[in-house]
Amino acid sequence: MKKNRFTLPALLAAALLSLPVAAPAQERAVPADRGAITLSFAPLVRQAGPAVVNIYTKRRVQTQVSPLLQDPLFQRFFGEAFRGIPRERVESSLGSGVILEADGLIVTNAHVIQGSDEITVVLADRREFPAKLVTADEQVDLAVLRIDPGTEKLPVLAMHDSDDLEVGDLVLAIGNPFGVGQTVTSGIVSAVARTAVGISDYNFFIQTDAAINPGNSGGALISMDGKLVGINTAIFSRSGGSIGIGFAIPANMVRTVVDAVRTGGKLVRPWIGAGGQAVTADIAASLGLPRPAGVLINQVRKGGPAEQAGLRVGDVVVAVNGRAVDDPDSMRFRVATLAVGGSTSLKVLRQGREQELRLKLIGAPEDPPREETVLSGRHPLVGAKVANLSPALAEEIRFDGAAEGVVVLEVTRGSAAAALGLRPGDLVLRVNDRAIASVRELAAAVKDQARRWTISVRRGDQTLTTTVGG
Repeated sequence: MKKNRFTLPALLAAALLSLPVAAPAQERAVPADRGAITLSFAPLVRQAGPAVVNIYTKRRVQTQVSPLLQDPLFQRFFGEAFRGIPRERVESSLGSGVILEADGLIVTNAHVIQGSDEITVVLADRREFPAKLVTADEQVDLAVLRIDPGTEKLPVLAMHDSDDLEVGDLVLAIGNPFGVGQTVTSGIVSAVARTAVGISDYNFFIQTDAAINPGNSGGALISMDGKLVGINTAIFSRSGGSIGIGFAIPANMVRTVVDAVRTGGKLVRPWIGAGGQAVTADIAASLGLPRPAGVLINQVRKGGPAEQAGLRVGDVVVAVNGRAVDDPDSMRFRVATLAVGGSTSLKVLRQGREQELRLKLIGAPEDPPREETVLSGRHPLVGAKVANLSPALAEEIRFDGAAEGVVVLEVTRGSAAAALGLRPGDLVLRVNDRAIASVRELAAAVKDQARRWTISVRRGDQTLTTTVGG
């Protein structure tokens, strides 16, 4: 069954006549004549533009004192007054944001306000307000700000169901590129589920060819009903300017962050408790699938929601909550946009047969406790900060949700662990002949006095073993 849409002529005509946008739903259509081509987006911009703001940030940075100032010969000529004087400079940056509540709730990108000491929001009518950071979710690159407009009700943008977008739909991007002031560009949706982009932990973006440039970050991507479908976040560019490949965070992900703020609670995303890989053409052929699609499950955490739902290693998940998934990023995104509590459906292929499972939506538990520890002593792992890999920690560092054991969080530069080649994200498997399942077991293993050390770690899909000493 095809989805209904307002045609552009019907929508613009209704807006120009100041009538509610409630024309009878019709099928999508290309412009039928010259009159349709000359229609304007102005009514949509008048509706949405006032809810898009400019964001200016300031950060105070202590400058490094030049080594020249510490030179005795320099001090002999210029005196002690120049010795070690701290210098401070102010760095400024700009971006865009969207008003989502009339009392001053604004959403933008986390990278727009990262590290800032002062945040100023400038409305479309040029009024300025100091802003406070309510929350920042760096995993999805979203931040929520609040300004105080007093008793005034600010213009807002309602959110559209971003899952309703299709490739080819018209969209407008509104923001403040290069600080020139509010700017509107138009384009079409080039992709609705672009993954493997590497912008944030949750890689799932709307791709558009609407011109997006530095300063557009945090601005609005709107659909032809004048509602927010995405927050413009990044561009692919070789020159720093737009080449027609822009990415926006879908409104459905924005909604999860804003809803957590509205309810005054901490944002908790559902945990799957399983890991997998994209189904390639070779995998599809080996499994007898008609085409490469879905996520091949290769790990299921014992006692987790996936195991309780009946998911097994070798299953292929092809849809979550009725939405198709093509790789682990899209599966993770689909689950992340659902609220904790209740359950959702997983469509699974098992031995060529389609099944539907019910996945319970719960938050990732902090079990076992992390027990973060910096290893010290005389052994090859000195300088490594390690922790027990609980599901909650795995979600934070975007580790395989089904993995267990001891994970490396940090490695001190110049330490023995750094010389060994250890990296954050490595999972310590064995030390000499001892299997490692917890931080306590690892601490006990490195206390042994040994001349020869054999360390095994898992890095991605590889197991690496190194021997040091003699």
